[in-house]
Amino acid sequence: MNTSSPFRAFRIFKEGDQIRGRVVETTLDELTPGDVVIKAAYSSVNYKDALAATGPRIIRTFPRIGGIDVSGTVVSSADPRFKEGDKVIATSYEIGVGNDGGYSEYVRVPGDWVVPLPSGLTLQESMALGTAGFTAALAVHRLEHNGMTPARGPVAVTGATGGVGSISIAILAGLGYSVTAITGKESEREYLQRLGATAVLSRHSIQFNDRPIEHGQWAAAVDAAGGDLLSWLVKSTTPWGGVASTGLTGGIDLKLTVIPFILRGVSLIGIDSVTCPMDIRKDMWHRLATDMKRDLSPIVREIRIDELPDAFATLASGSARGRFVVRIP
Repeated sequence: MNTSSPFRAFRIFKEGDQIRGRVVETTLDELTPGDVVIKAAYSSVNYKDALAATGPRIIRTFPRIGGIDVSGTVVSSADPRFKEGDKVIATSYEIGVGNDGGYSEYVRVPGDWVVPLPSGLTLQESMALGTAGFTAALAVHRLEHNGMTPARGPVAVTGATGGVGSISIAILAGLGYSVTAITGKESEREYLQRLGATAVLSRHSIQFNDRPIEHGQWAAAVDAAGGDLLSWLVKSTTPWGGVASTGLTGGIDLKLTVIPFILRGVSLIGIDSVTCPMDIRKDMWHRLATDMKRDLSPIVREIRIDELPDAFATLASGSARGRFVVRIP
């Protein structure tokens, strides 16, 4: 395509002390460098996207086209691994943070960040997953490597109505696990049960205290909250269980002793979708297209790029449910 031809994108600006985004016209000449140019079909909205568009310390330099995820079709490539017409996915790395992101009709990224769309997923389905789904799959995968099996006992999932939580529940239930969804939104019980949760526990019913260890309840857990809830999960996990930490909506501080680790052999497993090696990344996308694939259409809401500010506000307020998929253009 002509590198000076205009197209639409959602660019985030810092204006004084305010960070805000809007739809603008841009060109390939104005995008950050990369080997592969993708004609975008879909992107998605993650908690990190909402933070980047509304607060400091996420985006490196302004202005920046937002969106840490994109799926689409290669229109040009200087990387021999990709050719015009290939269907591809690109998520995380520096996309939408240090590099212009997926909220754009055309996206340019380094070839090392690009994953071929696996057979079994459409471009839309890949963004119903996006970084949230990839993170959920990675959490389940690493817990399995830690010894998690359905026979070991129930698995807890926090942040249960969010993207990572919702998809984690669906994946785990499909793999045969008994899942307890932990949520502060008791009105969403039916939604969580439809995803596959066998039990729903109100976050408000949990008594947080300074005891070094609690009654063991969970064979494993996927936590998107951090803070007191993550501390409690570690203390209430049964021997040789694992807790996968994926988020920090509840805070970054932990109140723990070494007791759960040395008396029960509990593992606290960090999940980082940004630095995940490419071989594991490809394996996760393969699993999301095969044994971990679930019908996520009931939890997906499609929006346009000009509807992004409302989606960001919904996520930032903690009232989101499921996934926003951005249809481009």
